[in-house]
Amino acid sequence: MGDVLSGLHASWEFGADSVLIRYERGIRTPRLLHALGERRIPFAALGGVELAEGKRGTVVLRLVPRPGADPLHDVAAGQLREGCDPYRLVLPESRATLAEYYRDELRTALGGDVGDPDGLDDGSPCAPMVAVPPVPLHFKAYDAKASFDGRAVVFRWFWTGASSAKWKAGDQTFPVAALGGVEWRSPEGLSGHLRLVPAGSAPARGPADQDPAAVVFGLGYGSVHESLPFAAAVLAAIRAAGPARLPAPPPARRDPSEVADRIRHLGALHRDGILTDAEFAAKKAELLAEL
Repeated sequence: MGDVLSGLHASWEFGADSVLIRYERGIRTPRLLHALGERRIPFAALGGVELAEGKRGTVVLRLVPRPGADPLHDVAAGQLREGCDPYRLVLPESRATLAEYYRDELRTALGGDVGDPDGLDDGSPCAPMVAVPPVPLHFKAYDAKASFDGRAVVFRWFWTGASSAKWKAGDQTFPVAALGGVEWRSPEGLSGHLRLVPAGSAPARGPADQDPAAVVFGLGYGSVHESLPFAAAVLAAIRAAGPARLPAPPPARRDPSEVADRIRHLGALHRDGILTDAEFAAKKAELLAEL
């Protein structure tokens, strides 16, 4: 098509086999769209296109990604607010006829029937086709700093936020090779978290604040524009690894002052009876070995 369609917070540039979505950097643009910058969506990644009436005199053109095509869409699992949906383009109602034209052109490009209101998606999963933000990535949750270098996810617990169960378990490193999935719950809810699912296991059902394979976040911590791209990148790496597993990275050497703080905290847990003598000695030796 070779055209550009501009709307609220974004513009769509139509190519021969894809749509390039560029998000505006205006003050009213949601921070998730700021963080994404732009995304190229291959037609092969789409199951359809929808046009619906929007709010306050607008119409909304929306692309429908196929399951598996976009890790970010998959891990969000329908939890994003409408304004943060990267597949929506909001236009003034006066441009409804133009929106109908592009909807029909897209449906034709996707190989579907222009008059089909349900689009083309048959629900069948496909291989990932939409790029996720590049690593390294990191964000601060309420109880930890989470980082991902493409090979492993690391959770380093915060003194003020982590539960005693997480302090007792110690900082965690999860090689992509050992993971089977990612569970993300929006921080806009009451109990946002990011939980890593071991390969061959179902997602844990216990509280995320007690699970060493999860970090918790809420208002002011682990916001959508930080935690969702992070979760999407981890999910993409898990899918890309497939049966050929990547080796675990060597453990990083620790800051001595950080180790000293953690030993002091372990000492407090020991004095309070949360850690036994043997557990305290083992955890202290483990931390000292990382220097």
